[in-house]
Amino acid sequence: MESAGRFRRVRGWVRVLNLMLLVSACTVGPDFSRPPVPREEGYLRDPLSNTVEAQGQSQHFVPGGEVTPDWWRFFQSPSLDDLVRQAITHNMTLQAAEASLRQSQDILMAGHGVFYPQLDARFAASRQRNPTAQQGLTTTGSIFNLLTLSGTVSYTLDIFGGERRTVEGLQAQVDQRTWLMEAAYLTLTANVVNTAIARAAYAAQIEATEQLIELQREQLRSTEVQVRSGTVPYSTILSLQSLISTNEAQLPALKQRISQAEHLLATLEGVVPTQVTLHDIRLAELMLPKDLPVSLPSVLVRRRPDILAAEAQLHQASADIGVATAAMFPSFSLTGTYGTAGTSAGSLFAGSGRFWTVGPSVDIPLFQGGRLWFGRQAAIDAYQQASANYRQVVLISFAQVADVLKALEYDAVALQKQAEAQTAAQEALRLLQANYRSGLVTYLDLLVADVQLHQVNIAYLQALAQRHQDTVALFVALGGGWWSRPDAAGSRPTP
Repeated sequence: MESAGRFRRVRGWVRVLNLMLLVSACTVGPDFSRPPVPREEGYLRDPLSNTVEAQGQSQHFVPGGEVTPDWWRFFQSPSLDDLVRQAITHNMTLQAAEASLRQSQDILMAGHGVFYPQLDARFAASRQRNPTAQQGLTTTGSIFNLLTLSGTVSYTLDIFGGERRTVEGLQAQVDQRTWLMEAAYLTLTANVVNTAIARAAYAAQIEATEQLIELQREQLRSTEVQVRSGTVPYSTILSLQSLISTNEAQLPALKQRISQAEHLLATLEGVVPTQVTLHDIRLAELMLPKDLPVSLPSVLVRRRPDILAAEAQLHQASADIGVATAAMFPSFSLTGTYGTAGTSAGSLFAGSGRFWTVGPSVDIPLFQGGRLWFGRQAAIDAYQQASANYRQVVLISFAQVADVLKALEYDAVALQKQAEAQTAAQEALRLLQANYRSGLVTYLDLLVADVQLHQVNIAYLQALAQRHQDTVALFVALGGGWWSRPDAAGSRPTP
């Protein structure tokens, strides 16, 4: 009879446990669904011009084309490739982003531990004296040793899914840091390429300015001969010397910009300025990428790292609502303890010293002064904030793509006009120099032509560099092609 009663009690506990496990399939809070992709088919109100051409170099837009992960190779500069490779290997910001990702992954793995039984062991040794006065006795309390060895097994029954929502939020945090790392990778490569282009443009401007100064010095020597012969006034020499000094004063500023670019490259490469790897990259030798992919808006929102990071933050906010909701419901756990105690090591494992406890526990929140309710409301507010931030990031990204597409069109027009102005200024200066040697024009006319040519040359180099940098901006705005890189941390499919 006793064994039958014990069997019925055990069977009752099994039924209760099975009921709890069935109820645990419930998960409160909203199930996250990814924001829908936009229905727009383009980024501009006007039809996109397929081809933009300037000075014999054309760029063709490829709607729906794929961005390659090593897009900087389109510039066909081995030195530029080496700079990017050095930065990817040694950049401190990228290494910090990678460490942050690993941290979030470890936190996620630690969070999964809640789904397993928790087993703890405890050993305690103490020397005690009983307070017999508390028991109404007048005898002296005894002094004895007490050794305790016990083990505890506990398991949290995630009835309402609070723990599952917590782990879901941790996974969303991993996703967010994954995309933040990809964004750091993309920003790094873009900064390296843009800085190299800027450095090459400054060097070209210095070269053009030095050529102009040398030309003006030749004119100065010719003018000095004419002054000695009395054909031109001495003030002409002073005007020319002033112009030469003005142009020479522009060189230190350009050289300072080159130094700043080199120091920035050192920071991007993760080294001090004395150890930076510098290459002689000439602006005229950089090839302009011809085929420019233009992803559809529906594809962009699933591939651009900053949009995906905002989406992951939205997912985390959704999971937080579930965590706050589950906190308003009772929490259940099962705990079992088994141990033994004795006054000495020899009696520690005696049968009289054994003890055990087993059973469920329920914590029911009855009155919290509104803390749980408003905590859930705060989680809902945070979700709405994350939703608005996500939509804002999408709008900004679309505007950036639209800006770059129009910029490339305008860059081509501007560069073509600058090239035409450069050709005209060079021809005008050549004719004026010939006429000046023949005495047909005044020296003032020649000075004006010199200044105009210098300004046109600088403007042409700036327009050329801007076209290259806007091309870089397009690759960046479209996400940089990380999804095609085999070693990408964010290579997990994003349907």
